[in-house]
Amino acid sequence: MRLKISSSSLVVTFLSIIVLVSLFDDVLAGRDFYKILGVSRSANLNQIKKAYRKLAKELHPDQNKEDPKAQEKFQDLAAAYEVLSDTEKRKIYDRHGEEGVQKNANMGDGQDPFESFFGDFFSFGGGGSREERNQRPKGGDVTMDLWVTLEEIFTGNFIEVVRYKPVARSDKGTRKCNCRMEMRTYQVGPGRFQMSQEQVCDECPNIKFVNEEKLLEIEIEPGMRDGHEYPFIAEGEPHIDGDAGDLKFIIRIEKHKRFERRNNDLYTNVTISLQDALNGFEMEIEHLDKHKVKVVREKITWPGATIKKKGEGLPKYENNNIKGDLYITFDIEFPKKELTKEQKELLRQIFEQDSKFKVYNGL
Repeated sequence: MRLKISSSSLVVTFLSIIVLVSLFDDVLAGRDFYKILGVSRSANLNQIKKAYRKLAKELHPDQNKEDPKAQEKFQDLAAAYEVLSDTEKRKIYDRHGEEGVQKNANMGDGQDPFESFFGDFFSFGGGGSREERNQRPKGGDVTMDLWVTLEEIFTGNFIEVVRYKPVARSDKGTRKCNCRMEMRTYQVGPGRFQMSQEQVCDECPNIKFVNEEKLLEIEIEPGMRDGHEYPFIAEGEPHIDGDAGDLKFIIRIEKHKRFERRNNDLYTNVTISLQDALNGFEMEIEHLDKHKVKVVREKITWPGATIKKKGEGLPKYENNNIKGDLYITFDIEFPKKELTKEQKELLRQIFEQDSKFKVYNGL
């Protein structure tokens, strides 16, 4: 038996395929964020952040004033990072492209626009409404200090932390759950009633908490401030009948041996000899990332003199292309040996200063 297909049926089928393809192209219309960042579609969050940080410095309009499209490229880069660094937005982008992300943002309810469009047609229960989720009990938050070096604040770094987290596992038997206080009415005599509160519980499957090891990765971004809060959602203490609390790391910066941070500026002290203070000097200071800061001074340096090296401070957290300054204050080391009469006389002739004394409160 042969199956005959009319030419009209083939035309209809072909047109249907074209319509489906065009609809698919419309869904995925928009910019290719993976191409803009130069990463693969399987790139993890760390790779995305590293790529963004590198390109942000290269494509910043201040660094590309001759490129008429510099501002546009930088905006594309920022849009790509905003979407791909957010887990939920990235899922929507991978399924529906930039247009899907924009629709989701316009709806403002955190739901996939396509799921919202079809309503409950594909819903099979579970999860509950947003109001119900917000009313669920929550475990306690865990807050911990995370100490980092000034070098890490200057260059950025990824720190791995092992978290031993209590995780709920099924156990034998049942337990009382969802306990609440309800008003109950009791008849205590003919026409007489009494109301009292009573605890009412449901019966749920029994569970037990087992400690499991989990590796958390924390990104120390350049310019982070002391006290910066770095949260991990639902990584805090569990709740037997609700959601886990959050784990929050508070960034603390260790005291440095050579540099002190004040906002985005760095301060340091250098001790030089009296000879260099009088004759001038040339020196190099090793910075936090090991590059050398050259200091040249030809005039006399007095105790407490300060010079500024522009742009040698810490990068600004909100924009790493902007950096603070480095302030260098000089101390003078005087010789400890005794001078001869001839040397003292020679110094008097050189400086041509009369002996003057001034008593004052210098504190």
